[in-house]
Amino acid sequence: MRDHKFKILVMVVVAILAVTTLVMLLWNALLPVIFGVKAIGFLQALGLLILCKILFGSFGGHRMLGHGGREMRERWMAMSPEEREAFIKERSMHHRCGPWHGRGRHKVCSDEPRADEPHTDDSGKA
Repeated sequence: MRDHKFKILVMVVVAILAVTTLVMLLWNALLPVIFGVKAIGFLQALGLLILCKILFGSFGGHRMLGHGGREMRERWMAMSPEEREAFIKERSMHHRCGPWHGRGRHKVCSDEPRADEPHTDDSGKA
């Protein structure tokens, strides 16, 4: 068991070293020529990777829709037409009003379309 954990640790360290080296080499090969920026060293490349992790989240371990969207597709296929319509309405409300709509936050939002959205009647025509 202890040997297994050590092997995993070594593989993680080697992967970090390899990815950092790849980022450094790609940066130094492309960006100085294209944008005229300075070349970077290994620690700067590692810092870029950490910054990207902080700003953008995972390095690909978790996807929003699961493996190729399979989980979301299965969920969608299991929904009735009424549930699908409610889901679409909820997502459009979330998009229009932000993630805090209906959660007791300060933002006030209604079901009315925004001024920059075309108004549609029940038939879906503008």
